[in-house]
Amino acid sequence: MEQAETFRRIAADFTARVDGVDPGGWDAEAPCDGWVARDVVRHLVEWVPWWVGEGTDHTVTVTADVDDDPAAAWTELRDQLQALLDRPEAAEETFESEMFGGAMPLGVALERFVTGDVLVHTWDLATATGQDQTIDAEFAAGMYEGMQPMDAMLRQSGHFGPRVDVADDADPVTKLIAFTGRTP
Repeated sequence: MEQAETFRRIAADFTARVDGVDPGGWDAEAPCDGWVARDVVRHLVEWVPWWVGEGTDHTVTVTADVDDDPAAAWTELRDQLQALLDRPEAAEETFESEMFGGAMPLGVALERFVTGDVLVHTWDLATATGQDQTIDAEFAAGMYEGMQPMDAMLRQSGHFGPRVDVADDADPVTKLIAFTGRTP
C-alpha cells in the first residue's frame, strides 16, 4: 500500500497546481519545449492510459476533453489510477513491457513511471502558471538516483533534453529538474 500512498501524495500536489490555474492560465508557456500548461495535463491523460494498457489487462479511459476541462480530465485519470493502487491484488499484478523494463509488479511500475512523471510535471505546471514549484524532495531524491543508470537511454528516447549543469551540492529537486533537461 506504500505505492498507493505515495501516488496519493504526489497526485495531491499535482491536483493543487491544477486547481490553482487561473482560467486563462491553461495557455501559458510550459518548460517543455512547445508545450503550454494544458499540454502538461494532456501528456498525462493521453500517455498514461496507453501505458497501462500496454503492460496490463486494465483499461484506463479519460472521457473529459483536456481542451475543454483539463481539471476534469486529470481528475478522471487520477481517480482511476488511485483505485488500481488501492486494491492490493491489482498493485501486485504483473506489468509487462519490454519497452518499460520487462516484468514487474504493477504498483512498482506505476510508481517508477507514472508517479515520477506526475512529480516532474507538477513542477512544470507550477512553473508555467506561476505557482509554488515545491515538489516532494524525498521522492525526487529517489527518482534522481534511480534514473542515473538510465541516463543514456532516457536521452536517446527523447524523453529529456540535455542535462542542465547544477552544483554538486544542489538539493535533490534541483538535481532532478536539471537531470530532466529543465532549467531549475
